[in-house]
Amino acid sequence: MSLLLPDAGLLFWMLLAFGVVFFVLYKWGFPVITSMIDARKRYIDDALNEAKEAKAKLAGVEEECNALVNEARENQAKILREAVVAKEQIISDARDKAAAETEMMISEAKKQIERERDEALNSIRTEVAKLSIAIAEKIVRKELEESDRQQRYIDELVDETMNGRKG
Repeated sequence: MSLLLPDAGLLFWMLLAFGVVFFVLYKWGFPVITSMIDARKRYIDDALNEAKEAKAKLAGVEEECNALVNEARENQAKILREAVVAKEQIISDARDKAAAETEMMISEAKKQIERERDEALNSIRTEVAKLSIAIAEKIVRKELEESDRQQRYIDELVDETMNGRKG
């Protein structure tokens, strides 16, 4: 007997054992295996379908997200425009208020200067009047130091006063 060539009996029993094992596997093993493979295939197909649906939903969510981002950008731009307008309005109001306050302060300053000028003029007039009276008094004293002159001056004043009442 040779090692490389089997005998016919051995070959027969090996084929018979193979046939029995194949029959048992065919009857009870392969249906279980194929049903498991089919179940696995259905599971994979379902998972792929769910993945496609998830991908579609993700695309929808992504579009919605982009729409929200665009809306947020538009709102941001709108808010920035409104802020610029508000800033310009505030600056304009502040300038107007400052100009009005400046005009009011200038007006008050002019009035104050006018009052002080009038007070100074009145003060100067009073001082000039006092000086004039003092000078006139000194002149009259000097002229009236002599008694003859005093008497003549008094007579002249009395005459003027009398003539003034008559006329």
